[in-house]
Amino acid sequence: MDDPEEFRLTLVQHLDELRNRIIKAVLLIAVGWIVGWVIFPNVYETLSGWARSQIPKSVDYREVFKSVTEPFILKFKLSFYLGLLMVFPFVVLQGWGFVKPGLKAAERKALARVIPFSVVLFFGGAALCWLILPVALHWFISYLGEFPGTGVYQEPGTLVFFIAKMLLAFGIGFQLPVIVFFLAKIGILTPEMLRQYWRHATVGIFTLAMLLTPSNDLPSMLTMAIPLTLLFFGSMMAVQWTNRGKRDPALDELD
Repeated sequence: MDDPEEFRLTLVQHLDELRNRIIKAVLLIAVGWIVGWVIFPNVYETLSGWARSQIPKSVDYREVFKSVTEPFILKFKLSFYLGLLMVFPFVVLQGWGFVKPGLKAAERKALARVIPFSVVLFFGGAALCWLILPVALHWFISYLGEFPGTGVYQEPGTLVFFIAKMLLAFGIGFQLPVIVFFLAKIGILTPEMLRQYWRHATVGIFTLAMLLTPSNDLPSMLTMAIPLTLLFFGSMMAVQWTNRGKRDPALDELD
């Protein structure tokens, strides 16, 4: 039987590791927030100008503040989003770093393989989002034609917030294949389980895409869900390929 004292010390060590990782993640977000605050004017001007260029000239579009405090609040909130976008992959690495000490040698090897893909997929998801943003904006704007004689008066930063949330949502969503592959490599998910429940997984991916996309519009949801589904099947095939030739432990017990 394991020594309770040894287990207690191990638990304390894990809690200490969790505290350190949380502190590092908070510091990363704080640094990103500061950088976001510094680069805010240039980024806001670029993103806002690009978003407004997607709106047809025939649309009466204006941005207005409702109070004198709103410019500060806008910069305060949006600089946080900008900072989070920049440091989020490194925050994810802190999460992987917390998991690593509790893994076996083979599981750590699997973790080392998936970590680089975690960062690549985050930026890949954000890049794909940037490519489909004009489609999403045009889809919304197209409905203005059903209301002749109307215009769009909204608070400054609304379109920029939409862009930032979409970029972050796609980056987070594209972490799914990495998580699936890692869970399969450490034995929590098996190739048989992935093959058996692929329909359930597909429904779950489309539901996740619907929840993550802040606009909840069909083009954005499909643009996230379809690549995620393809990546899921790619992960499933990779798991099957890397596990070929391995016997099921249950079969070994029958021998």
